[in-house]
Amino acid sequence: MAKKGPREIIQLACTECKRRNYSTTKNKRNTPDRLELRKYCPWCNKHTLHREVK
Repeated sequence: MAKKGPREIIQLACTECKRRNYSTTKNKRNTPDRLELRKYCPWCNKHTLHREVK
């Protein structure tokens, strides 16, 4: 059965190489806009901006 509640699983993609490196959850009620975090990208070998993708 599916989980109940406002939290949804999202993917974070690197803005430089476009690879989807991380998955996380977010509450759609509290943050309706797209999530942006600076995280480490193992393919770029540096910290880059990662954005939420569908």
